[in-house]
Amino acid sequence: MQPTRVRQTAVETATDRALELARRFSPAVLRVSLAVVFVWFGALKVLGVSPVAEFVANTVPFLPGDLFVLGLGVVEVVLGAALVMGRSPLIALAIAAHLAGTFLALLTQPEVTFQGGNLTLLTTEGEFVIKNLVLIGAALTVAGHSRRQVTEENFAKAA
Repeated sequence: MQPTRVRQTAVETATDRALELARRFSPAVLRVSLAVVFVWFGALKVLGVSPVAEFVANTVPFLPGDLFVLGLGVVEVVLGAALVMGRSPLIALAIAAHLAGTFLALLTQPEVTFQGGNLTLLTTEGEFVIKNLVLIGAALTVAGHSRRQVTEENFAKAA
């Protein structure tokens, strides 16, 4: 007996096409999205209108707050612009490292990041910090994809 070919339904075909589009475009969309967030948030710091400037400054009380926030804003704009202009895995890794630094706020400002000292109850500021886990994951995904794409391009040129 020969196996019979199962006919794909319209839903399965549409799903397959949607997934192929996602596979094809999601790395670029993720890279540009991450870049937009960094340029935007950095620009707010540079312009002195960031709603988190005081919180960020208080995270490193041993540094001059205004200069730290301004410098951080400049770094964020540069990282975001570099990310949107290219696919450098080093830029994405630098973004992930920068984001990891935001967790310092949980140590230096627990009274601001946790409700009543309870480590399971985040404040708005605590949520602002913890959401960076998602951005770190995005940056690592962009870095991994960029590296794979660069390697594949080099391989294709050599062939």
